[in-house]
Amino acid sequence: MKTRVGIVGSGYISRGLTAAIMASGDMKVSCVLTRSVTVERDDFPHHELLTTSMSQLLNTSDVVVECSGSVRHATDVVDATLDAGLPVVTMDAEMQVTTGSYFVGRGTFTEAEGDQPGCLAALHEEALAMGFRPLVYGNVKGFLNLDPPAEDMHYWAGRQGISLDKCIAFTDGTKVQIEQALVANGLGAGIAVDGLHGLRDDDLAHGALQLAAAADSGHAISDFIVCPKAPPGVFVVAAHEPEQMPYLRNFKLGDGPYYMLLRNYHLCHLEVSKTLRRVVESGKTLLNNSRAPSVGVAAIAKRSLKPGYPIDRGIGSFDTRGIAVRIADNSNHVPIGLLDGAVTRRPIERGQMLTWDDVSVPDSLALAAWQQILNRTG
Repeated sequence: MKTRVGIVGSGYISRGLTAAIMASGDMKVSCVLTRSVTVERDDFPHHELLTTSMSQLLNTSDVVVECSGSVRHATDVVDATLDAGLPVVTMDAEMQVTTGSYFVGRGTFTEAEGDQPGCLAALHEEALAMGFRPLVYGNVKGFLNLDPPAEDMHYWAGRQGISLDKCIAFTDGTKVQIEQALVANGLGAGIAVDGLHGLRDDDLAHGALQLAAAADSGHAISDFIVCPKAPPGVFVVAAHEPEQMPYLRNFKLGDGPYYMLLRNYHLCHLEVSKTLRRVVESGKTLLNNSRAPSVGVAAIAKRSLKPGYPIDRGIGSFDTRGIAVRIADNSNHVPIGLLDGAVTRRPIERGQMLTWDDVSVPDSLALAAWQQILNRTG
């Protein structure tokens, strides 16, 4: 009997994931929940799988993959899915760092391998199994522009076949900040500085060892490196027992005391099946945002905003970008994942971190979830 997989979202990742699962021998897609008009979605493979019915998703699935990219929508769907007793696998770091902690402990709920956080979690497991002590959980970016021009973003979104907001979030660093916040929370690490170091280095190994030196008293940190010449993967910098030093030198990991373990690829939707099988076979979680996270992702204004300005979108916009921050030191920050549909209350300057005094945010389960998480962390 094939495992029935319900998918939430019908964008770039969902299209690839649907095709991959349909080609597998042990799983099949039961339906794909979309908020778009199904008859207008000629771009979607297996068009017959599209539905706007939440009940159909829940009644025909053994496990649900959430990859809609909308924090508010994803929160509502995950809430209903866990209430129905179904396991949830996400490819949605945006939702995880905003409301994911609200769901921890309510059922099987995990981020998938494929995006960088899930791949780092898998590499973390491998490192521990080999006796390493991780000091840095690192993400590799090939480029970074904190305020990219609209013309460039429209061009690259069209060329790559992804939505404009995703292209912006990749480019301005919001995506990597979100991913590394999830890694910090889920793997019990921290961040060295608000906004992360984000070292620029043409030598990935050199930059990785620099981050290891920034780790505080042996406590692991989550961060990233901008290295145009490096592969788009993830890495862990770790220590090991002194007796292993000659062996690790022979294994071409260097002279120590820090060693970089590099996973030089992440294949997004193609790797989700590994986590699906893990969940179905054992119910074991790979990664979540933890019940009481220490790191959030705050919104920073990219330009001056007047009072009464409607912020249509937080993540992937020309108005704001996100940075990872310590919640304890920034308890009044507005998570960028909650900004969709917000309205400014007072003037906001370019570079300013948005607080609850600055904006009105629409009521939603996502907002209530964040408030509960904040109370828990305090």
